[in-house]
Amino acid sequence: MKYIISLIVLASIGAIIYGFSIQEEELSLARKYIGFGTAGLFLLAMPLFLYKESKGKKMKDYMLTEENIRKMRGEEHKKPENQ
Repeated sequence: MKYIISLIVLASIGAIIYGFSIQEEELSLARKYIGFGTAGLFLLAMPLFLYKESKGKKMKDYMLTEENIRKMRGEEHKKPENQ
């Protein structure tokens, strides 16, 4: 999965760079390369990366709930005051 995401990112960045390097007479083709590169990054690579990284993690640990707020407030009071 890591290699597939890396390949998509490299291909997308390559398409964007190629789109910027095309001569001005082929402007519509350049815009297509830039668009496909951007879509590849944000519609393919980013969701795959987020899915891969969040697998097996508890979403409750990252949400701002009453329990987590109490934990944060309790940790604040435990810090030394001379810092």
